[in-house]
Amino acid sequence: MTERMGLLSGKTAIVTGGASGLGEATCRLMVAEGARVIVADIQDDKGVAVADDLGDAATYRHVDVTSEDEIRAVVDEAVDRWDRLDCMYNNAGIVGAVGPIDEMPLDDWQFSIDVLLRSVFLGSKHAARVMKAQRFGVILATSSVAGLQGGLGPHAYTMAKTAVVGFTRNLAAELGPYSVRANAIAPGKINTPMNADVLFGDPEALDRSLEYFKTQGTPLAGKPGLPADIADTAVWLMSDRSAFVTGQTIVVDGGLTTGSIEGAEAGQGRFANHEPLLREGGRRGR
Repeated sequence: MTERMGLLSGKTAIVTGGASGLGEATCRLMVAEGARVIVADIQDDKGVAVADDLGDAATYRHVDVTSEDEIRAVVDEAVDRWDRLDCMYNNAGIVGAVGPIDEMPLDDWQFSIDVLLRSVFLGSKHAARVMKAQRFGVILATSSVAGLQGGLGPHAYTMAKTAVVGFTRNLAAELGPYSVRANAIAPGKINTPMNADVLFGDPEALDRSLEYFKTQGTPLAGKPGLPADIADTAVWLMSDRSAFVTGQTIVVDGGLTTGSIEGAEAGQGRFANHEPLLREGGRRGR
């Protein structure tokens, strides 16, 4: 029997925010599918543990994603190590500044934008300089359902995640002639340390947040959003299975942005029950 070839066999990647949550799950699945990965983060202990667990296919690097020098260095390291860069996944993120717009400190807002948006620009810039020359590659970014629909995130977070959607389209338009693809992923409510911290004030409270997400956050009954759901999408977008997909934001949200009622019982969604046709002026029926 021949050994199974992974979807990413021979490919290389950098994943920012790779030490936990969506990034960790993606690093693990990429390696399982045959890729070699640099786990880039500022959570050193967690990042080292992830890379050590993944063996020779992974290495950890401390990277401040708001620093151009550090982003440039990690991209150069990937090329020096492997002579290529197949995927740059700009995933690092935080919730950032929270509160009413009229009370938000400018410094908090700017820091949030730097982590959430400047990082995507820097990662894309330095990946592009390599990928344009080699004439292949995939640039991914993590957006959010908050970038597609109002009321799902704080202001700076929503602004940045909305910008990622537009930037991804523009990037794809520029890089297409070089056979480089650019796509984004918009997660819904996913059981990550960041969301556990939002819900319970503890990023380690993943068991509690998992129970919460089994009934809240999606109209898809019985299916909580998991980091593996995002990792599956990222691996597909990096692989040749998505070779004709670029400029897209793939929504992975269990139907949250359909407008369906979260956690509704079957038949209890909006407009789920039959009633006479609704007409002008309060009239019913034909």
